[in-house]
Amino acid sequence: MVEENDFPMMRRGKVNPREANRMMQRMGMQVQQLDDVTKVIMETPTRRIVIDNPEVATVTVQGQTVYQIGGGTMREEGVGGGSDDDAKLVASQAGVSVEQATNALRQSNGDLAQAIILLKQKRIP
Repeated sequence: MVEENDFPMMRRGKVNPREANRMMQRMGMQVQQLDDVTKVIMETPTRRIVIDNPEVATVTVQGQTVYQIGGGTMREEGVGGGSDDDAKLVASQAGVSVEQATNALRQSNGDLAQAIILLKQKRIP
């Protein structure tokens, strides 16, 4: 049977951060919080996942570094900077085809308002 005294870093079910750090160092793990990260972007051939205001930490074990991302707000975008819904919205607002709206979204880095303005000013064919 495991007793609470067997794990001095735990008191009443809570982990003592100092003891946890010591234990990780003994195991060869290094954890570092990355401050001031405002956005994380993950891209695949078919989509882009954007996480705004995430909490990011690096965990290094035996020379391998892993990035841990938590919190924040997530949104998905289609390839080219905007989702299909974004392209349809821009197309309807600017009175152009979805293809033209998609091109405008690419040029404006997914900024819907900027894409609409560009299309209305006829800067994008």
